[in-house]
Amino acid sequence: MCGIVAYIGNKPAQNILIEGLKRLEYRGYDSAGVATIESDGLHVVRAVGRVSNVEDRLESIGGLRGSVGIAHTRWATHGGVTEINAHPHKDDRHGIAVIHNGIIENYAALKTWLEERGHTFSSQTDTEVISMLVSELYEGDLEAAVQAALREVTGAYAIAVMCAKEPGTLVVARKGSPLMVGVGNGEYIVASDPSAIVAHTTQAFSLDDYNVVKITRDGFKTSDTNNTPVSPKIMQLELELQEIELGGYAHFMQKEIFEQPKALTNCFRGRIDDREGKVVLGGVSAFAKELTKAKKFVLLGQGTALHAAMIGEYLLEDLVKVPAVAEYASEFRYRNPIIEENTVAIAVSQSGETADTLAALHEAKDRGALSLGVINVVGSTISRETDAGVYLRVGPEIGVASTKAFTGQVAVLTLISLYLARRRFMSADQCAELLLQLETVPSKIERILEQDHKIRAVTEKYCHRENWLFLGRGYNYPTALEGALKLKEISYIHAEGMPAAEMKHGPIALINEGMPAVFIANKGRQYEKVMSNIQEVKSRGGHVIAVATEGDEQIKKYAEDVLYIPDIPEPLSPLLAVVPLQLMAYHAAVVRGHDVDKPRNLAKSVTVE
Repeated sequence: MCGIVAYIGNKPAQNILIEGLKRLEYRGYDSAGVATIESDGLHVVRAVGRVSNVEDRLESIGGLRGSVGIAHTRWATHGGVTEINAHPHKDDRHGIAVIHNGIIENYAALKTWLEERGHTFSSQTDTEVISMLVSELYEGDLEAAVQAALREVTGAYAIAVMCAKEPGTLVVARKGSPLMVGVGNGEYIVASDPSAIVAHTTQAFSLDDYNVVKITRDGFKTSDTNNTPVSPKIMQLELELQEIELGGYAHFMQKEIFEQPKALTNCFRGRIDDREGKVVLGGVSAFAKELTKAKKFVLLGQGTALHAAMIGEYLLEDLVKVPAVAEYASEFRYRNPIIEENTVAIAVSQSGETADTLAALHEAKDRGALSLGVINVVGSTISRETDAGVYLRVGPEIGVASTKAFTGQVAVLTLISLYLARRRFMSADQCAELLLQLETVPSKIERILEQDHKIRAVTEKYCHRENWLFLGRGYNYPTALEGALKLKEISYIHAEGMPAAEMKHGPIALINEGMPAVFIANKGRQYEKVMSNIQEVKSRGGHVIAVATEGDEQIKKYAEDVLYIPDIPEPLSPLLAVVPLQLMAYHAAVVRGHDVDKPRNLAKSVTVE
């Protein structure tokens, strides 16, 4: 959600900060701001809306010239979307400015105490409490004041703090919300996402919980909130600048849909041994015996990641023959879940920072579960806190509506399932055949993408309708949920996904003349059942859009429009069936004139519960 960028060095900070904010726009936000320290003190510029509005404000005042600064994109939590609630927030005594991602849970009590101490607040945010608390504890040492303030704070935070009385110092800290420091040549760039760093340096280190870093132009010092020294590990960022550029596409979502063949090829590379017909997963090999003996799998996720986890549930039960359940991470933590011996918890998250999933992971681990991560971002919090895991390797995903990360998650869960199935009951021949078919997925997705113009034409016929149904059975019930979510996220069309059989238990009452109903009707064990469900919709005036297997002519009798996908074994079909649904959502949003990559009210990485 919110984005942080901070800079200290010998260059003017303004351009670097604005460039960083633009690279973080995909995360979702509703206001933005910049602050620098100059010879005459602290200067803050904020605006509601896009980063471009801040640029306009800066141009109108002739710009900021300081070489130390902080910048932020805010996604409103405490307080409405107003300029006064935008970051950075200042104190009322020492020229202290703060930017903050996360939520301070005890801010109300702290605010009351600070008001009793004479501080005057101007916003409704929890962040302003941090600036005032640091100010109250400031005695000439910004680092010490930040450490002391954070010892009083309850909640999640990633913060960057500077003070006009110490113009050559930047202090940053983190608990529960991502933050990293890029180490350049005589300069340092702090950001909540490596995309804001990579244009300037590829050397960086991530902060762990309770880390506090004091940065000057001469170097940095890392400690915890009690001032105990910490030794960070500087790593090479794998992200490349061209990966976060549009590269000729109209939107990042479009780019990432079309990147899926390449992304999945990268995901599979080195993990499928064609000669032996087996899966090679170095990230979990140390726990192969424990995983093989597992008696239950609990898959944790939210949104798109949960839909991938639901497909993982089918894969684990069908192929590995072990009970599995996909859970809303946000509910799991508060439901007093039963974790029995030999339970494995799999956390599924694109960012690796999803607060609900991280909290659920902690709950499962505390109750004795072995933990795995299915994560895209290397070095993210979940990847560091799980016992083992498998990275997606699909590259950075900039579009808020997840596409290639979803197929990457499903692909990795398929690999994990085949890895375990071969160690349990699956024959070598059966495993080899499924792996051979899995390797054809990238080329088969390319064939689907070649139908882009047809998919757009079909979408244009129906995108004026405000209510859609997405229906599937078996492996493709979660795919239907994902198709409905995509349409909701970026086109703002109300859509419901459900098992096709559930429709007649109530939702069939919604069907009226011309209502679009998207059926995933590929050849499989429940094909005839799906055909019956299609006829139930059609007989009530609904217009059927079918995602069907190439060569299926029968379905044309019942569907107004048919989008074909190549034939593939049923356990692998979600990897293909979801692609037309992604394209339909994309085209619906474009035709309706919406901002595809920055849908309203949404954030890419949800780092608060």
